[in-house]
Amino acid sequence: MTDFITTPEGRRIAYNRSAGEGPGIVFLHGLKSDMEGFKALALEAWAQAQGRAFLRLDVSGHGASGGVFEDGAIGDWFEDARAAIRALCTGPQLVVGSSMGGWLALLLARDCPELVAGLVTIAGAPDFTEDGYVAAFTPAQAAALEAQGYVDLPSEYGAPYRITRRLIEEARGRLVLRAPLRLAIPARFLQGTADTAVPVSVALQLFEHAEGADIRLTLVKGTDHRFSDPDDLRLIEATVGEVLSRL
Repeated sequence: MTDFITTPEGRRIAYNRSAGEGPGIVFLHGLKSDMEGFKALALEAWAQAQGRAFLRLDVSGHGASGGVFEDGAIGDWFEDARAAIRALCTGPQLVVGSSMGGWLALLLARDCPELVAGLVTIAGAPDFTEDGYVAAFTPAQAAALEAQGYVDLPSEYGAPYRITRRLIEEARGRLVLRAPLRLAIPARFLQGTADTAVPVSVALQLFEHAEGADIRLTLVKGTDHRFSDPDDLRLIEATVGEVLSRL
C-alpha cells in the first residue's frame, strides 16, 4: 500500500515499505520514472522472499508524489531520498539507484555516509545534466534554455523532457565526478553495453573516479538502459545479495 510522508522541505513523498530484517534495501528510480517499474517491483519481491526490509519511493514531481517535474532539481530529489531514509528506515541501508537514482545514491553515500551501508547502481547516470545535456546542446537549444528558462528534448520513452535552467544550474553544486568520491562501503556498478542513454564510458569514468577498497563494475553485453530483462533482474538480485553478504 502506498503511504506518504512530508519532507522537512514541505514536499509530499509517496512510498511503499516492507518490514523485514536489516540492513534494509532502498530503491531510487530514474528521471521521469517512478517506484512502479520492473526493477523496483522485482527487487521488492526478492527482498520480501528474503525477509529483508525494503523501501521504494517516488521523488517529488514523479509518480504518486506531490510536485511538478519541471519545478524539481537534483538537490530536491536528493533531499527527498534523504528524508525518506531518515524517517522510514532503521540504521544504514543498502541503496540501489537506477539511472538518475544512481546519482542520488552516490550523493547519499558521499554526503550522508551514516545512512548508507552499501551501494548498487544500475545504469548509473552521475552528472548527466552537465555531461549528457549541456555537453550535447545545439546552439539553438542553449539559446532557448537561456531565453525562456527551459528546453524540450526528445525522449525515446515518450513525450519530450522539459529540461529547465534550474535543473542544470542547481545540479552544478551536486556533481560527483569532479571532486573526490570516497566510497568506504561495498559498491557495485551495473552497466549494459547497448545503453544509448548512459554510455559505457560513464560507467568506466565512475569506476575509475570512485575511491574505495570494495568497488566492482559489471558490464553486460547487449543490455540496454532499461536493464529489465529477466536475466538483468536476476543479476540485480544476485548483486544486491552479494553486497548484503559483505555487510
